[in-house]
Amino acid sequence: MPALVLLGAQWGDEGKGKATDLLGGSVDYVVRYQGGNNAGHTVVVGDQKYALHLLPSGILSPGCTPVIGNGVVVDPSVLFSELNGLNERGVDTSKLLISGNAHIITPYNVTVDKVTERFLGKRKIGTTGRGIGPTYADKINRVGIRVQDLYDESILTQKVEAALDIKNQILTKLFNRRAIAVDQVVEELLTYADRLEPYVADTVLVLNRALEENKVVLFEGGQGTLLDIDHGTYPFVTSSNPTAGGACTGAGVGPTKISRVIGILKAYTTRVGAGPFPTELFDEDGEALRRIGGERGVTTGRDRRCGWFDAVIARYATRVNGLTDFFLTKLDVLTGWEQIPVCVAYEIDGRRVEELPYSQSDFHHAKPIYEMLPGWSEDISKAKTFADLPKNAQDYVKALEEMSGAPISAIGVGPGRDETIEINSFL
Repeated sequence: MPALVLLGAQWGDEGKGKATDLLGGSVDYVVRYQGGNNAGHTVVVGDQKYALHLLPSGILSPGCTPVIGNGVVVDPSVLFSELNGLNERGVDTSKLLISGNAHIITPYNVTVDKVTERFLGKRKIGTTGRGIGPTYADKINRVGIRVQDLYDESILTQKVEAALDIKNQILTKLFNRRAIAVDQVVEELLTYADRLEPYVADTVLVLNRALEENKVVLFEGGQGTLLDIDHGTYPFVTSSNPTAGGACTGAGVGPTKISRVIGILKAYTTRVGAGPFPTELFDEDGEALRRIGGERGVTTGRDRRCGWFDAVIARYATRVNGLTDFFLTKLDVLTGWEQIPVCVAYEIDGRRVEELPYSQSDFHHAKPIYEMLPGWSEDISKAKTFADLPKNAQDYVKALEEMSGAPISAIGVGPGRDETIEINSFL
């Protein structure tokens, strides 16, 4: 039962798409288990760059079956836009499977998301405005629309009526917006039914049978550990569970079937949206990391906030996910610095703290305590083995591994599919 979970060990944007794509040629199924089109993966294949938002990265690997699990929220218009774009570029998307229990992002979810975020003003979370949070809220409130509901117009209409009964009151009376017509929403959603139908499946059954047949299944998380609704920097988080436990609930696979959990770490740290970020840089170093690393959100288009590597966060990710391995990405971006600071602990109200504080207030006031490591100037993008790296780059990787609490089994030394050093096989 070779089931692997691959997830972000920071605030997302760590390079999960590259890691998933690297494994995609060796696995039978790649499964998105949470999130929606608020996530983004960039995959470079040869001279071709693909930006994926909702689809699993494995869709670019021939022979691999991509799966959208029950824990994902699906915007049909975004889904078909992505599928059309890939089809036009010659990518076969016919093997995609979508759980009938996945929830649909409706037009009113998007409306509520946008007007609510604007209403928050200075207290805004930094949401993408794509309806993700309101859709998960509907799911928890038991008024959500699932993919399977598109095939029973009576049930669909009843559910839309139930959802809009309260939402229209809020939109008209609180936000001074026009009420949304039930019939209009139902009509729009039904237009997707026929095209979705070939992809809809009992993905829980499919995946468990695959594991029983010793097929290799890779579970791909969106966002990152520090954006987890339960274990992230709440309230500046996403609306689902990108952590390893989310793979079980979001795909319907028991925890005893997971054999390996791989955390993706950037060689430095980035964050998109609001919220605390102890190692954030506001100087020339921060701008250099942003420029050299191409740090712009795949989905949002927003510049990412940049900072030095935070070992406290890495240790936390190891703990809450039960990580067995790390994939360290973008090591090449750090080429050229004489010394590279690494955050080894925080100072909070005069105290040295070496683990992530559980208190939101403490984390907001955390100041990084840095250890300086020697940098390197050599081009590392052609390195094929760990021994090919300059000694200082090797020492940097070893230091991060020791501080983070799990072995670094692969290193990204460039954006290309083949620009990866594999130290230990993930399979």
